Amino acid sequence: MKDQQKTRYGHSAADIAQDFAEHLKYSQDADIYHTTKEGRYTALALSVRDRIINQWHISRKTQRSNEAKRVYYLSLEFLMGRAMTNNIINLGLEKEVREALSTLGYTYEELCELEPDAGLGNGGLGRLAACFLDSLATLEIPAYGYGIRYNYGIFRQQIKNGWQAEQPDNWLRDGNPWEIHRPDVVYNVQFGGEVQVIREDGRDRFKWAGSEIVQGVAYDTPIIGYGCKTVNTLRLWSAKSPEAFNFHEFNDGDYTEAVRSKITAENLSQVLYPNDTLYMGKELRLKQQYFFVACSLADIIRRFKRKNNSWATLPNYAAIQLNDTHPSLAVPELMRILVDEENLDWDKAWKVTVETLGYTNHTLMPEALEKWSLPMLQKILPRHMQIIFEINHRFLQQAVSYFPLQPQMLSKISIIEETNPKQVRMAHLAIIGSHSTNGVAELHSQLLKKSMFPQFNLIFGDRFNNKTNGITQRRWLLASNPKLASLINSAIGDGWITDYQQIAKLKPFAEDKNFLSDFSAIKNENKLRAAAFLQKDSNLIINTNSFFDVQVKRIHEYKRQLLNALNILLIYNDLKAGGDATKNMESTTFLFGGKAAPGYVNAKLIIKLINNIAKVINSDPVAKDRLAVHFMPNYRVSMAEAIIPATNLSEQISTAGTEASGTGNMKFMCNGALTIGTMDGANIEIAQEAGEENMFIFGNTEEEIEKLSHSYNPFAVVMADAKIKEAIDLLFSGYFNVNEPNIFEPLRRSLFEEGDRYYHFADLKMYSEAHQRARDLYAGDRDEWNRRAVLNIAASGKFSSDRTISEYAKDIWNISPCPVEKDTSEDTALQDAKKR
Repeated sequence: MKDQQKTRYGHSAADIAQDFAEHLKYSQDADIYHTTKEGRYTALALSVRDRIINQWHISRKTQRSNEAKRVYYLSLEFLMGRAMTNNIINLGLEKEVREALSTLGYTYEELCELEPDAGLGNGGLGRLAACFLDSLATLEIPAYGYGIRYNYGIFRQQIKNGWQAEQPDNWLRDGNPWEIHRPDVVYNVQFGGEVQVIREDGRDRFKWAGSEIVQGVAYDTPIIGYGCKTVNTLRLWSAKSPEAFNFHEFNDGDYTEAVRSKITAENLSQVLYPNDTLYMGKELRLKQQYFFVACSLADIIRRFKRKNNSWATLPNYAAIQLNDTHPSLAVPELMRILVDEENLDWDKAWKVTVETLGYTNHTLMPEALEKWSLPMLQKILPRHMQIIFEINHRFLQQAVSYFPLQPQMLSKISIIEETNPKQVRMAHLAIIGSHSTNGVAELHSQLLKKSMFPQFNLIFGDRFNNKTNGITQRRWLLASNPKLASLINSAIGDGWITDYQQIAKLKPFAEDKNFLSDFSAIKNENKLRAAAFLQKDSNLIINTNSFFDVQVKRIHEYKRQLLNALNILLIYNDLKAGGDATKNMESTTFLFGGKAAPGYVNAKLIIKLINNIAKVINSDPVAKDRLAVHFMPNYRVSMAEAIIPATNLSEQISTAGTEASGTGNMKFMCNGALTIGTMDGANIEIAQEAGEENMFIFGNTEEEIEKLSHSYNPFAVVMADAKIKEAIDLLFSGYFNVNEPNIFEPLRRSLFEEGDRYYHFADLKMYSEAHQRARDLYAGDRDEWNRRAVLNIAASGKFSSDRTISEYAKDIWNISPCPVEKDTSEDTALQDAKKR
């Protein structure tokens, strides 16, 4: 029977080859005279999507028939990367796809590499959301991800004369074959206008009439779990004008005015804002946030209202998770829907709202907590501002019993900050309006309660909890490092793919010489693959026989790429002087990658500094074959998938108490890199799992930093250490910027006049010593290095996003899996197409 199935339903290599050929001809209108590589990629993507669609239908049908509760994950960012390889692996069709393409003269890799990264995120926040979607589907938890379908994702980074230059990332230029446009799923979103109060049935009714209307149209992408049983949905909203073209204006000869409303509306989903305080408080950003919240909640409410259930049961069917403060307007928006449109009284509506919403905090930086100008919010969302005032009034009445005669405490916890102009504190709104506030690592969650929100912890102590972040091992080990995954399978079986706790079975193999030899060979192969990627992508030439030291993450002062650069100067000086620290050093390659927010001057200067240091060191005969530095432009998910498996030493060196969690540290760990890092974020838990003896831990702890803050003098630290002073003198002598005088002066001021806020010099000596221990171990005892690397992999079981999502499901969402049967019956497309 299987051989008789329609090609779009069959899973054999022959079926896939036939479907690919048909899509190339009938979807792309391609022939031997007119075909493009992008067209071939699209034909393959559509062929793979064909094998997902039916199971997607069955998943929705199963979830509806079981009246399953759903998770709705609201995130302004989804850093999905490429979909092709992930989907093929989760379908279990890699062998068949390779064979199908081979029969037609193509290779799997050449077509997969044509896919642009879906860069709808700035970094960790969006990548976490992507991992969570994978885990939700694999664990068969019904879920929708909601976000914005940005026409332009995170900017494409070029390096020009050492400086970052931002270029637009038009990732939709050739279309997106994975998505389904849903023109029937469209919602009106209003802005501005006024609120009328009408007295009805003995109570005030509020009617908001907006002065500007924008429509949100849905685009759906299937998210398939491993084994392709449950297929969930990522629904992204695109902004459209309800009136695309004003014919009267056109007839009057004013074409610009005729299309103005269309252009203004579509700006809402045009571009992803960089993660940058420069853009905080911008009107378009606020409108983006409300646009996607309003569309998402309207969609959730429409789905709930099909059941005709009591509003009190909404939390039984919907768990809405706010990924950071960006979606926190969900609190007043849900209240507006329940009170103004569904006529619930305030107390009942508030109970439903709080029980439905959960909030994840992602930062320990007070300046990164979102605030909006009250006058601006009032102008754009007048009804929501009224609701926020009422929420705040009722909350402060409750809070006064905790802080009697302490108006300064009430001022601290108020949603409204009494500045000029007044500000609306979105984190406070999210905490007050949600039944759960979680941090993303143990230390982060403790600091939320102790340092950032101690008053809220006193009032809502039962709401604060920890959910340590995780990554999906299916993308970051199985797909990114297939040879290592195969080696692990041969040792312990493949159960770890869906139950990552089983990776612990690998521990005995850290003592197996044959396994360690195979592991070492795979690491070397991955270096060749990474070097080939970088040469093709960025024209960088990498010594594949060197020690790969990698720091890849957003460029930010607290992440301390500058600390890494300062240590490189110490190594360079020692190398030039023939010192003991580098006497036995293996050839070492330092690789940096990451984007700086366009308005973040010091971050962009750090990129310039790294590139200038690289230029000098890489051309110095003394450093030849011993030391190299490279900045990898346009760091993104697909680059990470090439670089992380090749890494020996993972740099996780943020100032203790600044990094909420980090997930890059977990990706490196499960790929067999050793970590050099501070006791910050999830590094602490990695040390607990792997053992500090299998890492290179250094630096002041969060408590020590707190004590140090009262007396820290960076200048005195530098003057007390001759080697550090020599490195700093070299840095600011003009040696690295001969024809660019004083360009690094802002960095010098930050380190000295402004007090070295992130304690570079307090940790530099300890960092240098830890780094030398790492270099010496790698040079002197490669077997021991590899043994520790395998122990790290074996200890990484905790850091799967499957574990994280299971904890959210149990502790916050109160949701259970809804198993979906994998369909093996005949294709029902003809039957489904019949007119009803």
